[in-house]
Amino acid sequence: MLIGYLKKYVFFLIFPLFLLFTMTQCQQKNVQDNLENGFLNPPNSAKSGVYWYFMDGNLSKEGITKDLEAMVRVGISHVIFLEVNTGIPRGNVNMLSDEWLDIFKHLVRECERLGVRLSLGTGPGWAGTGGPWVNVEESMKHLVSSTVTVQGNRTVKVFLPKPQARNRFYGKFAFTAEQRKDWENYYEDIIVLAFPTPKGDKRITDVDEKSLYGRYPYSSMYGVKQYLPTSATYTTIPSDCLINPDEIIDVSSGLQDDGTLVWNFPSGEWTIMRFGVRNTGAVSSPAPLPGLGFETDKLDTTAIAHHLENFAAKLFKHVGFEKRTEQSPYGGLAALHFDSWEMGAQNWTEHLRDEFIARRKYDPQPYYPAYAGFIVESLEKTERFLWDLRKTIQELILENHLGYIRKFAHSHGLELSIEPYDMTSTADLELAAMADYPMCEFWRAGFGFNTLFSVAEATSMAHLKGQSVVPAESFTAMNDGWDAYPGSLKNQTDWALSAGINRFMFHTFVHQSFPDSIKPGMTMGGIGVHWNRNQTWWNMSKAYHDYLARCQFLLQQGRTVADILYFCPEGNPHVFQAPQSAYDKQTGNQYGLFYIHPNETLERVSAADNPNINVFPDKRGYSFDACPPSFLFQADVKEGNIVFPSGATYRILVLPNKETMTPEILKKIKELIMHGATVVGMPPKKSPSLQGYPQCDIEIASLVDDIWGKGPIPSTLLKKRVGEGYIIWGNELVESQDNLYPHYDCTAKILSEMNVQEDFIADGVRYTHRIGTGYDIYFVSNRTNRDLETNCIFRIDGKVPELWDPLTGEIRKIQSFLSDNGKTIIPMKFNINQSFFIVFRKDGKPTESGTNYPSFRTLYAFNNSWSVSFNSIGGESQTIMIDKLIDWRDSKDEEIKYYSGTATYHQTFELTDGMSRKTLFLDLGKVGIMAKVWLNDKDVGTVWTNPYQLDISKYVQTGKNKLTIEVVNTWVNRLIGDAILTEQGKSQKHTSTTYSHYNKNSALSESGLIGPVRLLEVIN
Repeated sequence: MLIGYLKKYVFFLIFPLFLLFTMTQCQQKNVQDNLENGFLNPPNSAKSGVYWYFMDGNLSKEGITKDLEAMVRVGISHVIFLEVNTGIPRGNVNMLSDEWLDIFKHLVRECERLGVRLSLGTGPGWAGTGGPWVNVEESMKHLVSSTVTVQGNRTVKVFLPKPQARNRFYGKFAFTAEQRKDWENYYEDIIVLAFPTPKGDKRITDVDEKSLYGRYPYSSMYGVKQYLPTSATYTTIPSDCLINPDEIIDVSSGLQDDGTLVWNFPSGEWTIMRFGVRNTGAVSSPAPLPGLGFETDKLDTTAIAHHLENFAAKLFKHVGFEKRTEQSPYGGLAALHFDSWEMGAQNWTEHLRDEFIARRKYDPQPYYPAYAGFIVESLEKTERFLWDLRKTIQELILENHLGYIRKFAHSHGLELSIEPYDMTSTADLELAAMADYPMCEFWRAGFGFNTLFSVAEATSMAHLKGQSVVPAESFTAMNDGWDAYPGSLKNQTDWALSAGINRFMFHTFVHQSFPDSIKPGMTMGGIGVHWNRNQTWWNMSKAYHDYLARCQFLLQQGRTVADILYFCPEGNPHVFQAPQSAYDKQTGNQYGLFYIHPNETLERVSAADNPNINVFPDKRGYSFDACPPSFLFQADVKEGNIVFPSGATYRILVLPNKETMTPEILKKIKELIMHGATVVGMPPKKSPSLQGYPQCDIEIASLVDDIWGKGPIPSTLLKKRVGEGYIIWGNELVESQDNLYPHYDCTAKILSEMNVQEDFIADGVRYTHRIGTGYDIYFVSNRTNRDLETNCIFRIDGKVPELWDPLTGEIRKIQSFLSDNGKTIIPMKFNINQSFFIVFRKDGKPTESGTNYPSFRTLYAFNNSWSVSFNSIGGESQTIMIDKLIDWRDSKDEEIKYYSGTATYHQTFELTDGMSRKTLFLDLGKVGIMAKVWLNDKDVGTVWTNPYQLDISKYVQTGKNKLTIEVVNTWVNRLIGDAILTEQGKSQKHTSTTYSHYNKNSALSESGLIGPVRLLEVIN
């Protein structure tokens, strides 16, 4: 009987464990099956998108349907709708007219029908929230002032001029005549203050930046600060050179309607400041004329509510859209999009004083003279006030503007994407934290501005928040010239994927409203890479978009692995820049940049002039993210790692080398250390804020003693135990400082001493790493511009690596690898620009048997004559016979030399029975630019990048084989040919476009099937 009880007891003990094990195995198998299925057949969520630009009234229902069908045909499933005016002649359909609204309704319905996910810009133009419905009273505002001095000891009657509005940089005065009049006339008095005139000319430097009169584009303008420095020590200024707040008099009641002030002043010289409100000059640029108007007050919910009611809500109502639900189809309205911040800064709103008092716990009014650079009480207190002013404005922007837009979007079941830069007065990362999808931007290499910093910002916030998708405005360009094509962008594509971008939003697909006979057709002036259905190579681009979809699917799984978390310092504006030393510099991909001068002229800077920034910045072996101050409060510690609710996990927290920090943040850092975190950084000395002064500095000193101790700064790195964690500090952190943080080598040494190996090591290969339940995914890409053989070392062991080729969809096991001591070493080969995924999902032991890559020998060379047919697009229809493959631009026939479009090559070849049973590849050699292959009238596939090879084993037959190759080039040669015809006064042009890039001296582009074309046999 006892044995029976024991058996029953053992059964009830073991069976649940067995059941749990079985369920876990099934769950892991399901995850792995979903991983493989999604890679082979990517869902719409993994597909790319476009900025879909409409050019000021040039739109049609027919063109919209053709645009969308062309997108879906090549694998595009996301669009951002924006209508702009960039110099193209206006069309006949005014924005928001009845006809326009009817067309927009058609657009939404077509997106629903075709499964295209639509994001609506938050206002007309490509940036901001403004329009003609925005009253000047609801617009962005500055607190401005005028100053006069008088002698006292008498009743003074003096005229105080109205303060003048500030000139706005970047698109200034893009007003209608009526709006300009409103801008000039709008004025509201706030207060008149008087104080004894300080002696000398001591003033706050760069006060316009510090008091947020302007924030210029960091990405593109010379001299714009990454951040505004704070200090723990300030110059002592004599008291008679300062404004004593106790001596400030409010003389507003003496101001007459005509601007005359009457007041009885005590003896001495007095400075009188008349403070008032003016419009900042920010308008909805570059909006179409019917959408042109003032930008809304970014600190006031009433203003943004009014704007959304007159724009987004009006469109929703006309379309019949109420709320997106989980049951809604994939396509249709899905999100609002707030594009890059280009409306500059503001420093006033109606209730700013009340908000400031509530948030900072003191009255800002005595410090109003600091707006104009006067020093109140002391330089330190004035700088602290300006820091508090900027912080208050940041909070109001995040809560009252972006926070309201997000609530509005969510109330309609929509998501919100934000590009959190480029002229914003907030810290970029704090703005990014407001988004459901933080977005970044990168320009086509050699064709634009340096926005690479935005990639680290957006990917960091997505990782911290656990957002699986990181979209990017991709390949933005100036003077692109229709010469870009998928193969030319492959290296930069892989850079972006390894940087953490996993939804490309190509900039730009311009809506083609013209008849199909007009090609290349509509442009966005000279802006944007031309990614639209009128491209010569558009239909062949499906192969590239399929490649992207496979990559993006895998890179949207699990979470990103990163070891280092850089803490972004408090204060705004702030652009996060990681240490330059945390990136490998890639000299093979240097490119020039554009910069804007203050007079708004453009200058191009070559790589030779500025080699430090003109690279694709690939992360080194320890990856990283950045954390904004507000988000650090969500962090916890588990097993010595810093973790967030999303699951984002980091080995160390690295502090910026800043002398200031608020007590609230330092308390949180202490808490993390006490709970087991490892923190690297030097101690702060003071708070940057006037809030709670001077007690805040006393609190900082106490917390510093608790964490770092009271001793001198160590000459070398010191690892000090604090609670369950560690603080690591010493002069080496300061001496190696790189962009506010310790040099990467210093941080890497710390991680190595913690027994944390680099996540990935290989010469000439970039990477990114994602981890999920039962799998690790590494994306690896050749970054050298040459064929490459190297050992790749992955921080994982005990699992069998698999090679997943996103170019072909092939999945195969790695045959030869070593695995031990936390590392897996794989000998790998890459063609130029080639990339792979290495997936670890199954347990197994290392093996050195077999080879990881096929070897080839030439079985047959296609040296016979070719029949080549040229169609009538961009040239005359004709068929020719050629004995030798040539570049079209070398042809003596000008119709071929200047031809743009598709040509079809024909040839036959014979195989014996033994040859046809082998594994065979067709190698096309050099192709200008893309090719589609048929064998025996069967579609074999499209080649668009290295290696220009296709497996034809399933398509060959014994005996005679018919080979057909369609080859397409870019529009460049025909556009140049037409430029020559135009200069010769001839009228037989083949092309028509709204922006001219070429002249008779422009260089022709490589075109055609250049070869050599070979049949290759796999020999291993």
